[in-house]
Amino acid sequence: MVHSGEVQVERTEQLSLVDFAVETRATPEEVYARVFRQLRPRTPLPAIRVEFRRYANANAQVKLKDSTLHIRMADTLAGAPESVMEALAEILLSKLFRRPVPAHSNDRYRRYLNRRDVRRSLDLVRQLRGHKQVRHPQGDCYNLEEMFEDLNFRYFHGLMARPVLGWSPHASRTMLGHYDASHNTIVLSRILDRSQTPRLAVEYVLFHEMLHLRYPAEHRGARRCVHTRAFKEAEEQFEDLREARALLRHL
Repeated sequence: MVHSGEVQVERTEQLSLVDFAVETRATPEEVYARVFRQLRPRTPLPAIRVEFRRYANANAQVKLKDSTLHIRMADTLAGAPESVMEALAEILLSKLFRRPVPAHSNDRYRRYLNRRDVRRSLDLVRQLRGHKQVRHPQGDCYNLEEMFEDLNFRYFHGLMARPVLGWSPHASRTMLGHYDASHNTIVLSRILDRSQTPRLAVEYVLFHEMLHLRYPAEHRGARRCVHTRAFKEAEEQFEDLREARALLRHL
């Protein structure tokens, strides 16, 4: 009986040690100091100031000014594991000092952002904080709502729910259209809303963005696949696809 009691006491002590174990975690400032020393071992360590801001996205930036390293990042990253914080520090400081970004750091950071729970959290933050600037779907030449319904009937059997549609505030040639899943919005560049732009070209851009709504991006580890095989196969069904692409190249 005495032996049994001694064993019981020993087990209780072990559980107590586990329950009260405290994991030490470096502060963001300590993480950046550590990475700074790795990249610039001979440079005096500057003062380090880390600020968490209420950004709508997982943004982060760094600058070295007046002997102080200023880091600003989204508050959604405040709870990231230390290994992820270190990976981000390696990315930012490598860019600051114009050094190649370590592949393992980029991979670790992307894998974290692509985690399902993190993506859901970021999407919610974008919805709450983000503000989508779009112009009315009725443009000077083309009505995006009417065009959407026509394409919906022709290619999606009329089953696609209509998202928010609008023209961009600025006429961009580099981004002709995009779909924002956080705000369920399709935006087309105003550069397309001109009389000299053939309707076929505008239809193709809108159809392409509708496919992003139909076939969401897939996340595979650190990779984010936007144009999946199903997406590409569906895009090939667009009538006069080659002609439409040729028109866009000559805008």
